[in-house]
Amino acid sequence: MEVIGSGFLAGNFAALAGSHPGVVLAAFGVSVASGIPEADFAREATRLYELIDRCERRREKLVFFSTASAAMYAVPGEPGREDGPVFPSTAYGRHNLALEAVLAASRADYLALRLAHVVGPAQHARMLVPALVRQIESGAVRLYRGARRDLIDVDDLVDVVDRLLATGASRTVVNVATGTATPIERIVDHLEAGLGIRAEREYVSEVASQPVSADRLRRLVPEAARLGDDGYCRRVLGKYFREYAGRAPAATG
Repeated sequence: MEVIGSGFLAGNFAALAGSHPGVVLAAFGVSVASGIPEADFAREATRLYELIDRCERRREKLVFFSTASAAMYAVPGEPGREDGPVFPSTAYGRHNLALEAVLAASRADYLALRLAHVVGPAQHARMLVPALVRQIESGAVRLYRGARRDLIDVDDLVDVVDRLLATGASRTVVNVATGTATPIERIVDHLEAGLGIRAEREYVSEVASQPVSADRLRRLVPEAARLGDDGYCRRVLGKYFREYAGRAPAATG
């Protein structure tokens, strides 16, 4: 596998660089959901178009990271499915859906992987967990009432993608998520316990919860079913503090 990029995901997928020959992983581009300049979207699109052309010519498989967040799925009352309706609610979601469409219309072999909220070391400060940690440390955290987030540890993400590539899955979209969305208040509870800080909570508005289906992933990679159990979110955030933030969290929930 050739990993193209230099950020958070690229660094973690470097462990697979010696496996899956003929696979190119596009680990670059926009990684946060809001406040993105149009030039950043354009730069990612241009780079992906060049990779598509290369993979068509060399008969390589291209792995593209999209999003399984509410930025992509905005269908109240049902889980977001790869073959179901999508109504992207942000420019970030619309950008990812457009790039998926370019891949689908190409002649390249590809996997478009819609990712849950990934948790791990050296993340962009504006990604979910680092952003919440920073707010809690400031003494106040702003939350959307009713919000839920599906978290996945970056090491589990790498393992799942490794197994998924081994199946030979081709020219398809897969949600790489646990299928279990945790209330944002519970996530903050775990983070506060890890930090030893209680922050004031301010609710700014109410949002509809958008669960994500992991059925296709579990059919392809049955081992992924373990990611959806009740204690997974707590374990992911516990690991975040033990290994990444240098703090051991108190037990919660």
